[in-house]
Amino acid sequence: MQRFDAIRPFYDSEINKAIIKVKDHPMMKALMNFAFPGVPDEHWKVQLSTTHSTRDFQCNFIYQALMQVLTKTSDGMTTSGFDKLEPNTSYLFISNHRDIILDTSLLNACLFDNGLVMTASAIGDNLVQKEFLYTLSKLNRNFLVQRGLSPREMLQSSRLLAEYIGNLLQRENRSVWIAQREGRTKNGNDATHQGVLKMLGMGSDEANLMDYFKKVKIVPVSISYEYDPTDALKMPQLMAEANKEIYVKDKNEDFTTLMSGIMGQKKHIHIHVGKVLDEEIDEIKAEFDNANKQIQALAQVIDDSILQSYKLWPTNYIAYDILHHTETYKTLYTENEKSLFERRLEMRIDENNTIQRDGFLAMYANPVVNKLKYENAV
Repeated sequence: MQRFDAIRPFYDSEINKAIIKVKDHPMMKALMNFAFPGVPDEHWKVQLSTTHSTRDFQCNFIYQALMQVLTKTSDGMTTSGFDKLEPNTSYLFISNHRDIILDTSLLNACLFDNGLVMTASAIGDNLVQKEFLYTLSKLNRNFLVQRGLSPREMLQSSRLLAEYIGNLLQRENRSVWIAQREGRTKNGNDATHQGVLKMLGMGSDEANLMDYFKKVKIVPVSISYEYDPTDALKMPQLMAEANKEIYVKDKNEDFTTLMSGIMGQKKHIHIHVGKVLDEEIDEIKAEFDNANKQIQALAQVIDDSILQSYKLWPTNYIAYDILHHTETYKTLYTENEKSLFERRLEMRIDENNTIQRDGFLAMYANPVVNKLKYENAV
């Protein structure tokens, strides 16, 4: 459908031509040398040149690069919930968002490993300004979320995006990944923005939005990293917000963050996929007849699922105890783990700056606070 051309990834018929165009790019060489250490360039260039589908590109090249990322920058990834999903079935994965590229890429690796439908994934067009990254994103089945538009253009863009997502889910049997909010969580507080759900609802032709959301099979996704490789990079924005200043990104900030997220140390990673929101949506429909209240209730259900399933690491408990001057969770970490975390704190921020120090600690401690709130509310 031509109306989606401005935002869609490549069709399979366009893949080979796009690959040929970028296979000699220095960044492609860097990516392939990382994915296939010690393999002569000519070998992967021949393999790339004979690739004609998104699936082959993802499975034969991107998947290999991801396995290298996990080997070199983590202590391994664990998963849960994937056995509850059905093969040959599309789902709308709504996820908390910590890393620009890895959140969705690691989810797709897990879907592939479990024989499930992989996703088309939303990415902000501000993140793919460089031509190579734009091409790579389209090769990797990313569709564009257009940023920086006027209110009128934003409405039109949101409607187009919603229609495209609906088309993927209902007609192409393609799963979709979208973050629960615009932009990554900077302070550790994962919360679904109702605007994301309202945008998704624009793709509905149902009289009641809840019927549409039930039809597209919403699955909340919770991803947690023991160390956030971009934790220090989030500090300038948190500082600006604390000082009630408008934060303006540096020209190459997105690219720096993107690369730091991929190559920075993460220690352990866990991804949990929740169950399809089915009975929950029936209950929302029965309880509320107002669309706004239904959206609000759905956002809360997604949040509850993500918080309930969020894997807490020693770093979260350590940060909580340091920030709140307690020893509440001291049985959940070792002295060595605490000293390593304190060393990280010392190396990555100015500890004498109270706002910076507390912001850094809160980023790790807030998931503990939020899980406590959830458990106390149930």
